[in-house]
Parts: sequence; structure tokens; C-alpha cells
Amino acid sequence: MFTIDAHLDLSMNALEWNRDLRKPVAEINLREKDMDDKPDRGKATVSLPELRKGNIGLVVATQIARFVDKDNPLPGWHSPEQAWAQTQGQLAWYKAMEEEGEMVQIKDLESLEKHLHLWLNELPFGPKPIGYILSLEGADSLVNLSYLEKAYDYGLRALGPAHYGPGRYANGTDSTGKMGPKGLELLREMERLNIILDATHLCDDAFWQAMDHFHGSVWASHNNCRTLVNHNRQFSDDQLRHLIERDAVIGGAMDAWMMVPNWERGKSNPKEMECNLEKLIDHLDHICQLSGNADHIGIGSDLDGAFGKEQCPFDLDTIADLQKIPSLLSKRGYSSRDIEKVMFGNWLRFLRKAWKSDSRE
Repeated sequence: MFTIDAHLDLSMNALEWNRDLRKPVAEINLREKDMDDKPDRGKATVSLPELRKGNIGLVVATQIARFVDKDNPLPGWHSPEQAWAQTQGQLAWYKAMEEEGEMVQIKDLESLEKHLHLWLNELPFGPKPIGYILSLEGADSLVNLSYLEKAYDYGLRALGPAHYGPGRYANGTDSTGKMGPKGLELLREMERLNIILDATHLCDDAFWQAMDHFHGSVWASHNNCRTLVNHNRQFSDDQLRHLIERDAVIGGAMDAWMMVPNWERGKSNPKEMECNLEKLIDHLDHICQLSGNADHIGIGSDLDGAFGKEQCPFDLDTIADLQKIPSLLSKRGYSSRDIEKVMFGNWLRFLRKAWKSDSRE
């Protein structure tokens, strides 16, 4: 079944992990078999051939570069200008993949519908390009707000103001506090440009403030449920209900510590913790119970987002195994129409609605 994945850190894997994503996953992992600089070496699950194998024809693909001040222990760049430069290197990788015919940027209704027709109706006379919608994970790299329009001009269509820790525009996972004036100005500029607000990673204070001040389209590209895994990285039922009221779509994430409680990084393993794709369905189903329908869930796997096989469902070997999800949903009583919504329909409905109102497109 045609599938949309709303969160993949492809350029980060290509540049920081030095993976040639045009290669099969098995070849990438073989090349890393003797490497130990990162815990997920030799355990990759994502590459462009595996996306095609899994019929995952459209992804939301990120740029990401964190700014860290002197007292911030997180990894990142020491100035916004350096962070911006990092995102521009990531952009250059996406453009190189376009030049090779491996990927194609999707940034408006016309390019979306053309890409869907290619994947759903045209016979394959060679590998079909993976469509990508460009998203910025964390706004730290925007040196000032004029850079947001520069980013829009090269195709940025979604933005999460925060990542982990305190940010220049908003506070994220494991931090607290509302946005300052710069963050609120960012939201206004995003609304003017019709850039989708990705609520993922916003700390609770910033989440509720953003919901009060931003009146554009909102989604949560890769987020699970706090009721099932009690951590501030997940959304509470009140937050999920609010997103549902905003007609948002929430993408189920596949980082094991977000899927099952009591995960210990570097110690737990998916098999022992019984972390399989059924646990993802638990999170998706919880959102459906809150909404009373299947209109607000999708896939935002976050696979290979600085983790690999050591920290994802044990019954997933590569991202192509997302095609196991329809049968799991069917076993839970989901209809074929609802399964299509989860695999691609909800994200498409969201994009068509968000971009239809954009007078610039």
C-alpha cells in the first residue's frame, strides 16, 4: 500500500553518519560492521531503495542543527550561523539527490498531485523518485527571522520551533518555559508564509502558548502518548485532544523508548522489552479512542533518527516493514478505509487543506 512517512532525518544520516542512502541497507550496514563511534553503527534501517521496496513514496524530510549556549551540555553548534550552514549542507544533499533522480521536492498542490499520479498510476520504467517535503526540526539555525523567508523560498514547508532542551525560539523536550518575543514573532511569520507548525518536541509551556498564538495548520510529525509512556516527550491526552480539535494529524514514532515504558538507553533491548509494532498500534489506537475515529493518526516513524535496530521494534528489519502495519490494524478491527487513512490518507487530506489556502502557490 502507498505510504507516507512524516518524519525522516535523511540528510543527517547522509552527512553526519556518512551513509550513502542510495545503497541497500544491507550494504550500508556491512560497511559499518567494524565501526563503533555511534551506538547504531551497522544497525541502519533506512535507505532510498528500502523506501521504494516499502512503497513509501512520500516523506517529510528534515533539516536539523541545534545551537548550544555555553552552559548547554547537549551536542550542537556554537553559533546560529554555524547551525544555518549545517542546514544548508543538508539542503545541498537533497538537491544532489534530485539531480540524480533519486528524490523530488514537493512544495505545493501541483507538485503533490503530480507525484501521487506518478506513484499510483504510472508504470515504473525505473526507480521512482522519493517525494520529500522539507521540514526544519528546531528553529535554532534561523539566524534571524529574515532567514525563514529564505528557507521558504528554497522549499521549507514545515517547522518545529524546538528540539531537545532550551532553544533560541522555543523550549523543547526535557525543558520548561514559554516562548519569548522572538518565538511569538516566529509563529506570526510562519503563519504569514503558510508554513506548517510541527508541535513535536515543544515543551508543555511552549505547546499551549503556541496553540494560543498560531492560527495556521498544525501537525505532530512524530509523537506518541504520555498515557502509555509517561515522559514529557510524549503528548498528554489534553494535548492530543487539542490537536484533534485543530484537525491535526499525529504521526506514530518508532523509537523504542517512546513506545514502551521503563526503557533504559544503552541497556534495554527491544526483544526483552517486548517492543514490537503492536506497541505502535497501541499508541495510534489510543489517539483514535480520544477522537472517536481514525482521522488524526499516521506514520512519522523517526527511524534512524540517531538510533537503529538496537532501539526500534524488533519485528522491523528495515523501513520497508512499515507494510506490516495494515494487517496489524486489520486485526484490531480497523476497516480498509481507515487503514488507508493511516498509511497515507490523513496526511494527504491535511496537505491538500493546508496548501489549498496558500495564495502564493
